[in-house]
Amino acid sequence: MKEGPDIAGIASMIGDPARANMLTALMTGKALTATELAHEAGVTAQTASAHLSRLTDGGLITRNKQGRHRYYALASDEVAHLLETLMGIAAGTGHTRARTGPKDPELRKARVCYNHLAGELGTWMFDSLIAHGHLHMTRAGLDLTESGDALMSGLQIDLETLRRARPKLCRECLDWSARRSHLAGSLGRALLARFEELGWAKRLSDSRVVHFTKQGEAAFKAKFPAADAY
Repeated sequence: MKEGPDIAGIASMIGDPARANMLTALMTGKALTATELAHEAGVTAQTASAHLSRLTDGGLITRNKQGRHRYYALASDEVAHLLETLMGIAAGTGHTRARTGPKDPELRKARVCYNHLAGELGTWMFDSLIAHGHLHMTRAGLDLTESGDALMSGLQIDLETLRRARPKLCRECLDWSARRSHLAGSLGRALLARFEELGWAKRLSDSRVVHFTKQGEAAFKAKFPAADAY
């Protein structure tokens, strides 16, 4: 018998269409109730309960009780990263769903990937940080340069606190729609939160879409110039 991590077990949990829909719904970064997840999966409450138990036991989601309701969320950044990577592979091999309608272009332009910015503007920011020398690859992985530290300080990002926290500061995440990388990790999360604080962007409550105002997008692109801008 082979030894090591059970890839097939994790794959089987994600591979069921109903469970995959539930996990995708949790990519908004919000905790959802069993009723909400049953609706997302298109199954009965009883069936949803069985799926949620399996996902919880498998360590892919967490369950917290508040009052009469139980709320479910993705267990970690690593689970979100896995799901976004799978979305990228599916999109690259032609395994795509029907377009969602008017919001689909908005979803591709800017969306939340669990807790950080993805889509065209997410890859724009990543490309800008690399091209202008604010991010570089080290033996330990992706990290900020001195100029990157200065840029983040100018945005009032508390790097000292982020570096002490458990999640890795910078992580490269494959964007399923753009097929290029965007920035994940604790810095990616802090940046999206900062964009919201500045009024540049707002997450839409009923989807993964992140809406940038006209002025906010202009300020964003001024702070993160195009990769070919010198």
